[in-house]
Amino acid sequence: MTTQTTSKAAAAIDRARDAGRAALIGYLPAGFPDVQTTIDAALAMANNGVDLIEIGIPYSDPVMDGQVIQDATVQALKNGFTVERIFDIVEGITSQTDAAVLVMTYWNPVMQLGVREFARRLHEAGGAGLITPDLIPDEAGAWIAASDEFGLDRVFLVAPSTSPERMERTVKASRGFVYAVSIMGITGARTAVSSAARAVVDAAHGAGADRACVGLGVSTAAQVKEIAAYADGVIVGTALVAALRDGGVEAVSELTKDLSSGTGKS
Repeated sequence: MTTQTTSKAAAAIDRARDAGRAALIGYLPAGFPDVQTTIDAALAMANNGVDLIEIGIPYSDPVMDGQVIQDATVQALKNGFTVERIFDIVEGITSQTDAAVLVMTYWNPVMQLGVREFARRLHEAGGAGLITPDLIPDEAGAWIAASDEFGLDRVFLVAPSTSPERMERTVKASRGFVYAVSIMGITGARTAVSSAARAVVDAAHGAGADRACVGLGVSTAAQVKEIAAYADGVIVGTALVAALRDGGVEAVSELTKDLSSGTGKS
């Protein structure tokens, strides 16, 4: 059975496109500084211009995360966050907003719970799907089957190093959008957006991707505007996590408003 026939992530990006802008995608780590604040901050993003929300599952060995996100996930784990709580957070957000909610996770926590069980519970919580930074389509058979069964989006990553053959395979396996990593390395706010970002997006579009969104290193409205000129969505993580750390939910609201001012295509 397929219980959801349309992609929630694609629908959110397409609504933004119809409005003449790129989609704004905001990331927060689950359970930082606590579960309720994660929900409140996510709703603040949704109410101030974010179209899609990424909630990251804290992981003890985050190979892709920069210092700000690492510190936040360490705190969440110290505070007792467990993978089971991700479904409470997703439901807490989706019950109060129409913004699509994706879970970003390394693959091990999904395998530990069980791929189909994870997919079932994510669907029941109203989640849109998964972003899986360390899972490639070649090794994603169980996830592809479970996401098809429960109608969930599956977002795979492509990078400047992705070969044309792998780009085509990744685009074909993805649903919702393709996550274009703009730089090689870990997450973190940067003063300039890598020139490789546009090339990755162009390659993804050339391989048949209807929607390619850029992440890693975006922290200002000016950078959002730069990427919005050629990408279908702009992903902001570290800057929002730092805002939550330093100024709470109100700071997240203010930064989101500012970032959303850069999403126009004109």
